[in-house]
Parts: sequence; structure tokens; C-alpha cells
Amino acid sequence: MIAMTAVVAPARSRLRVVSLAGLLTVTGLGFSAPLTPVEWGAGPLTVDALPPITYTAHRGGALEVPENSMSGLAAAYERGTAQVLDFDTRMLRDGTLVVMHDADLDRTTSSTGPVRDLDRQDWEHVRLRPKAALPGHWRAERPPTVAEVLDRFGGRIVLMLEAKDPDSLDRLARLIRDRGLTRSVLVNSNHPAVALRAHRLGLISQLWRSARQMREDRPERWAGYVDVLDMDYKARDADLVRAVRSGVPRVWAHTVNTPRQRDRVLRLGCDGVISDAPGLLAQTPQRGAMP
Repeated sequence: MIAMTAVVAPARSRLRVVSLAGLLTVTGLGFSAPLTPVEWGAGPLTVDALPPITYTAHRGGALEVPENSMSGLAAAYERGTAQVLDFDTRMLRDGTLVVMHDADLDRTTSSTGPVRDLDRQDWEHVRLRPKAALPGHWRAERPPTVAEVLDRFGGRIVLMLEAKDPDSLDRLARLIRDRGLTRSVLVNSNHPAVALRAHRLGLISQLWRSARQMREDRPERWAGYVDVLDMDYKARDADLVRAVRSGVPRVWAHTVNTPRQRDRVLRLGCDGVISDAPGLLAQTPQRGAMP
């Protein structure tokens, strides 16, 4: 929810408060003045505020909450066990951007078929199917749109979104820019060309790579346009170290779900972990850290 600031105008002034994609603008006073949410303070929380070792809740923390759900992201935010909330994005046939990992609905919802076949009206009827093994009680809610997640959490915590559909990148960029969140949202992809496009669009670019890809990768080639390199924790030690020494500003490891996995990648020089179990990692002190 965005806090609104009261504005007093002269009696004859025709004052309008206009909502522009989550930001508020006052018109009718001879100028336009942005009204930023009070939670932001002097501005939105950005990547520059991240700690030396960063924890990311992967899909909200998919071993602890329903993945890519609004309630799961809210729980991860409230628990405070991660400094970054991650979610996946897909595009509907009418261009609406929604939060969903798979290209079809079958695995995580009570519906079936391709996500791309739906429009915004159809999306209202989709319901997530929380896994029975998850701790706690979760309702069958509609998956959120990307705009809804940005409006609820943007600026309050750093967000990471994976652009599953490369052709959605321009729309994603507009959503992020319109909300003043270009330094607060990481845009992730497995494709270097998409990371380069994100960088050229003025976004924070993140590139993830599998253990197999890392055997042939030359990460130093990406240092000029990748802000975060997101490496498979199962990669060989030498490949992880090469990534850490590549010149890319931040190197994180995925998907790290046990303290032992975390301790290994941090010893090798990674400065962040992406986890389905951020609560578990937060409860377990790191062992064997490098000085």
C-alpha cells in the first residue's frame, strides 16, 4: 500500500492527484511534484544498500512458502530472512506480465495449458495449488501480476525477477522505470544477449548459468554489462573461483538450500546465495568463513 500525503491548495486552485503506475503526482499547482511512499524515506531501497553477503528468497523461498505467490512473498518479506525477493515472470497473450515460473499452468495451479494462451481476464480465474508438504496453512490464491508485486514491495526491499519470456523485456523495463525502481530490481536471464539488452535499457542485469555452462564460460567477457553473476552451486570449485575473479561486481550461487552448500560457495568467494530455504540458512551460522 502506498501512503498518500495530504496537500492543501488555495480555494480556487483545481487540484488533482494522479496515480502513475504506483507513484503519485500532484498537478494543478503550476508544477508536478512526485509524492514518494513514506516507506522509502529519501528514496527506494536499492542494490547499493545490500550487505556484503546477500541472501535471496528464491521464488519467495519455495521450500517454506508457495512459490511465486503474493502470500509467500509477503511472508518472506515479513520474516526478514532475506534481503532480496525473487520471482519469475511470464507474458500473457495480451501483454500482461504475470508471476509464474513454468510456461504452462499444470505444475503449480489447478488449471492446465500454456500461460501464453491466457489474457488478463482469464488470469483472474487461475488459482495456485500450494504443496501439501509446505509448513503452515496456505490458501489457493490467484498468482499476482508483476505490476502488483512491484507496487507492493518495490522500494521496500530489493527485488529479483527472471524474465522467462525475452520478448517481454521492454514491457518489464517500462514497469520498472515508471515506478522509479531501476536501481531496486534485478532483471535475470540465462541468456547473455538478454542480459546485455537489460543493461542497455538501463536496468540492473543479472545472468544465471548452469554448472554445465560454467565449464565453457568465460565470465570476464560479461564484466562490462552484467551486474550480478548467478552461478550454479554444483559447479566445480575452479569454475566458481573463475567467476568470482571475473570482474563482475557481484557473484551469487543458486539454488543453495543447506548450510553446507552455503558455507562452501562463500568460502570460494561468492558474496550471495539464492535459496529455497532462506529461513533455515538464517538460523544456521556460517562455518569456516574465509578471513
